[in-house]
Amino acid sequence: MADSGHAGLWADAFFTAGNSSFTEFLAAHRPELLPTARPLPDGVTAAPGRFPHGTTVLALAYRDGVLLAGDRRATMGNLIAQRDLEKVHPADEHTAVAFAGTVGLAVDMVKLYQVELTHFEKVEGISMTLGAKARRLASMIRQNLGQAMQGLAVVPLLAGYDLAAPAGGRGRIFGFDVAGGLYEKADFHAEGSGSPYARGALKKLFHADMTRREAALTALQALYDAADDDSATGGPDLNRRIFPIVSVITADGFERLPETETESLSREMVERRRGRPDGPNANP
Repeated sequence: MADSGHAGLWADAFFTAGNSSFTEFLAAHRPELLPTARPLPDGVTAAPGRFPHGTTVLALAYRDGVLLAGDRRATMGNLIAQRDLEKVHPADEHTAVAFAGTVGLAVDMVKLYQVELTHFEKVEGISMTLGAKARRLASMIRQNLGQAMQGLAVVPLLAGYDLAAPAGGRGRIFGFDVAGGLYEKADFHAEGSGSPYARGALKKLFHADMTRREAALTALQALYDAADDDSATGGPDLNRRIFPIVSVITADGFERLPETETESLSREMVERRRGRPDGPNANP
């Protein structure tokens, strides 16, 4: 009923030729539905610790493609707001996005980005290139700059399998800043408050010819190190059986590792840590 006044507007909009961007379609016809609309009045900044924030997420390239992983914790200041948050999501068949930052806005941005890619493919009849997908997400982040300046920042991490790239370089990773700056990362990257510790572990353990199992264990080790030094990052919760989300993208598309596999790898890693609390040595 609340949208009845817009019925005529929507009908006209649906039958009017436009471009292939769903975000621009919303901006033209229902801008208040965009997650980038400022939730706070001008000059007002969100009080610290009042909104759930999510960390930490990472990506790394491996032999068959690219892997993304994220811990499950969301915090509000010194409080744990959620223990089982999902921060890694498929964007389309060969692309996935993970996020750190303000949870509510990040989830909405991910959903809008998924629709954005689907809308483009339906209108144009082809998928975007991976580089174009990264630039489109950068544009959406830039539109969120006003919210970021009010303390409600979202920093995604994008990874994909580039079917058009030369063999051996098809797993690609893109990082962003809160102003929409776009940076392609070689080999691995991490975002969120635990990212310095995760990147340190990845730098120590990464090698280019990892199998899926090796890549997953490396990601879990990096998240464990992040949780060890960053209170906002959650490690594997063996009692509640809450484990990090690990997903891979290969020529066959996006796949989230089954929880049984993630649990088995997490328990193996924790058991190894009993004898070596600081984790494995760097690869020779």
